[in-house]
Amino acid sequence: MTRYVTSGTRLAAVVVTVAFVGCAKGEQASSGDATARNLTLAPTESTAALRDAAAPAPTPAKPVAAAPAVPKPSAPAAPTTLTAPAGTRVPLFVSETISTRHVKAGDPFTATLSEAVRDPEGRVVIPAGSRVEGTIDVADARHPTSAGHLDLSVHSVTVRGRSYPVTGTVVSMDTVEQGRGVTGGDAAKVGVGAAAGAILGRVIGKDAKGAIIGGLAGAAGGAAVARETRSIDIVLPKGARFTLQLDEPLRVKRG
Repeated sequence: MTRYVTSGTRLAAVVVTVAFVGCAKGEQASSGDATARNLTLAPTESTAALRDAAAPAPTPAKPVAAAPAVPKPSAPAAPTTLTAPAGTRVPLFVSETISTRHVKAGDPFTATLSEAVRDPEGRVVIPAGSRVEGTIDVADARHPTSAGHLDLSVHSVTVRGRSYPVTGTVVSMDTVEQGRGVTGGDAAKVGVGAAAGAILGRVIGKDAKGAIIGGLAGAAGGAAVARETRSIDIVLPKGARFTLQLDEPLRVKRG
């Protein structure tokens, strides 16, 4: 009896053990199925989570560099000097009267520009009113046996306080001729003629009347000689115009 109970007890224990093991395996199987199911659903849940997350902010576009500005062509620099080319005519007028009666070769004179001198572009090289200086080269009065001459040369011009050398030729002058009138030399000629006539008349007429007639005739002859030998001056009156032509370019510093 006792043995039977023990065997039944053992059988019961075995059944309980088998049942426990089976439950354990069932739990493990259920746990494995849940884990597999969770793994299968993970990608879908993760994708949904990514969809629900805020979209990343767009990367701002890089600014396009502006094309470099093309510089405007600058105006050409103004020249530092201005030039009147050779052949340019320079209009002048004399400051004082120049007469062959009162001047001689080598004497200085001054004159003034009556009009501005411009370069080929129209820029003023020498302003009107500029002062020039020169020299009298020849001053010969006209005589019955020779022509008179008055030759001038200009050697400098002053522009804005600075003097510049000038090389040129005077090509025209508004000169006039002026007789000297009765001079001491003319009176002497008349006197000599009268004296000679009086002496000759006295010799021929042998009386005072002949001397008087001879004196008158001699005086007339002396006057004629004086007229024939009288000098005629070449005169460039004050303010009279003359023209200088440049033989070489004249360069003047720009004002």
